[in-house]
Amino acid sequence: MQPFDRFPLATASSDSDQRKLKIDVLLNHFRTGLVCAFIPFFFSKKGAAVAALIFAATASLGAATGENAETGGTGKADAAFDKTLGQLIGEPGGPPGAIAVVQRGHDVKVFRKGVVDQKTGKPIRFFDRFRIGSVGKAFNGAVALQLVAQGKLSLSDTIGQRLPTLPFAWHNVTLGQLLNHTSGLPNFTKDPGWQRAAREGEYLSPMDVIGLVSAQPLAFPPGSSYAYSNTDNIVVGLFAEMATGLSYDLLLYQLAFDPLRLRRTVMSLGFSMQAPFVHGYDNNATGERDDISEALNMSEVWAAGAQISSLFDLNRFIRAYAGGKLFGGATRAAQTHFVPGGESEPKGPGENSAGLALFKYDTRCGTVYGHTGNFPGYTTIAVSSPDGRRSFVMLVSTHLDKSTGVPATFQFWRRTAEDGVCAAFAR
Repeated sequence: MQPFDRFPLATASSDSDQRKLKIDVLLNHFRTGLVCAFIPFFFSKKGAAVAALIFAATASLGAATGENAETGGTGKADAAFDKTLGQLIGEPGGPPGAIAVVQRGHDVKVFRKGVVDQKTGKPIRFFDRFRIGSVGKAFNGAVALQLVAQGKLSLSDTIGQRLPTLPFAWHNVTLGQLLNHTSGLPNFTKDPGWQRAAREGEYLSPMDVIGLVSAQPLAFPPGSSYAYSNTDNIVVGLFAEMATGLSYDLLLYQLAFDPLRLRRTVMSLGFSMQAPFVHGYDNNATGERDDISEALNMSEVWAAGAQISSLFDLNRFIRAYAGGKLFGGATRAAQTHFVPGGESEPKGPGENSAGLALFKYDTRCGTVYGHTGNFPGYTTIAVSSPDGRRSFVMLVSTHLDKSTGVPATFQFWRRTAEDGVCAAFAR
């Protein structure tokens, strides 16, 4: 039995049925009176303060226990990461705020630097939401690969078989090639039409996005090379919808958000974010930093990275997904067959290799699986040891990659991420 076979996939034959199913799934979050009573208290000022005190005490106790059990190694690694994270804030074009969690078994440690909002100067809280960018592609993998494990999809299914209305030149591309970016599909985010739509805040449907690049040739014969393409994930989302008759956002709820109890993770379309959230800023190295948290229409990226999450939700998800808890057997083996040199976007710490909606990062302290993500105003990394016991998640509130902003600051971000991985592996 697969770990989540007890959460059967519902089916819907109409928009009305989908709405009813979504309501049922959402209500599942609030089945107990305890949850219903606690939620309004938790988000009140008093409740938030109490929760923060409880969390701080728990985290400190966990860290102290881990340090005693592991001969002080965790304390040294935590201090090194904490120092590097603080230095990242001060780098040219560095983030106004940063938050990270390191988990070693049951030992949890949260690190916070800078502010959640430059106007208020308040610190980031562990339950604040943020845009996760391409880390959302790991959620895409969680949906598609569970459908593969359930026999509703196959990694050898082609676009021609499942989505014959898409460009004929794409028809031989398989689901597996889409998931590990060896499809050769042109990347829609590099298209001038998409960049103009993004600047103007236009709504784009998934088929609108595909239409922007439908006339472009493949970058290479499918399966012959590697090139990171956001278009791959749009098509994976369409595969999942075609195989089930359900909307992509409902599949996210049924196969990831609900079974993993991700209460602060949503699929967001449009501009707005539900408060409280971490404000994201441009990476201007000198002068005023613009708040661009809600500047883009998230419909323009859809299954390629429109999710919003929180620190603990993302940590829980990556421990399950990268740790092999959502599916096993041949599907897990295929997921962890890595293409050497395949880089996530932005490039993660150490040496990068590409699996199926998953990347391997070989660092100086050990190997982790996960994903990185960029979105205007945000850079995120979420990784776990292959057994899911040790994990590291970090958010910074600006967009950092090798071609955006100050290159040296991006490299310092990669160093910071590696120090976080080392803290996760400390003993």
